[in-house]
Parts: sequence; structure tokens; C-alpha cells
Amino acid sequence: MKQCPKCKDELIPKKIGNVKVDECHKCKGVWFDKDELRHAKDDADSDLNWLDFDIWKHEDQFKSTGCVHSCPSCKEPMVTIEYGKSKVIIDYCPSCEGTWLEKDEFKKIIDSLEDELLTKSFSDYMKESVKEGIEILSGPESFASEWKDFSNILRFMEYRLFVEKPTLLNTIISAQKTIQ
Repeated sequence: MKQCPKCKDELIPKKIGNVKVDECHKCKGVWFDKDELRHAKDDADSDLNWLDFDIWKHEDQFKSTGCVHSCPSCKEPMVTIEYGKSKVIIDYCPSCEGTWLEKDEFKKIIDSLEDELLTKSFSDYMKESVKEGIEILSGPESFASEWKDFSNILRFMEYRLFVEKPTLLNTIISAQKTIQ
């Protein structure tokens, strides 16, 4: 039985998208076992699949401090992390790699990642496409998954190009009209 690290009440199974997580009925905090946060994020918005929110993967993007809570799964001490631009404060278990989010923090993470998606420059998308291209050949996920991520980056890179260079879009539209 898993207990809420905050209230000590029993956590109740709940689904976020297709992901089974554990929620405290009292404080509405949510426990994500290893990889469940990533899968729930991907289910919440498929355009975010290629954006990583893997806490342990980008140590340069977070600040961690000690935490007073113990992990609901393995009972080890957790650490408190402020993750990157999201400004979300989460509790993370370095031992089992689970994540505790307070009420509404999952939505804040999704909102932050969507904002990141919309504010990246064309140059940022170029860099990401190169990284994702390399991951197609050597990444941790399947070829199909990496290809989908790469395709999403290219799609958003195209959108960003037309936002940053509207005259290019008008030229393409004019050229298409003359061909038809």
C-alpha cells in the first residue's frame, strides 16, 4: 500500500490518459512511478512527445534540495526539485525514480512544455532536429518512436519558419497558384 508523502493517507489508483498513477483523495497530489510522468505527458499532448521532461536526464536544468517526504514506493528520502523553466516544484525519488506532484502541478508542467514548444526559434528547431536525427539511429526508444519525434520536430520547424519568415510563405503560396 502506497501512502501520500504529505497526508499519509492511502493513495488510490487513478488514470491520467492511459497511464495508471496513484492519487491522494485528500490533497489531490499524484504519484508517478518511473516513466509514468513521461507517458502521461505524451498522452496529454502528443505534440510534446519529443520534448523531454526526464528529471535525471538534464541535471543542468534543475535545482535540488533535501525533502522532508519519503517515497511512497520505496520509502527512501526524496529530493525537492525546481525543474527548469516550468517553475514547478516536485518531489523526486533518486532511488526508484518516481515523482510526486502536488495538486495541479501536472497541468503546470504541460502548460510550460506547450509554451516552450511555441516559443522555440527556427534555429532551436534545427538543433533539435539534428539531435533527434541522431537518436533515430542510437536513441533509447524504438525506431518508430524516434521517427515520430523527428517528424514532429520537422513539422514545428516548418511552422516556426513561416512565422519568422512570412514573406517566404507568401512566395510559396504564390508559386503554388501559378503552377495550378
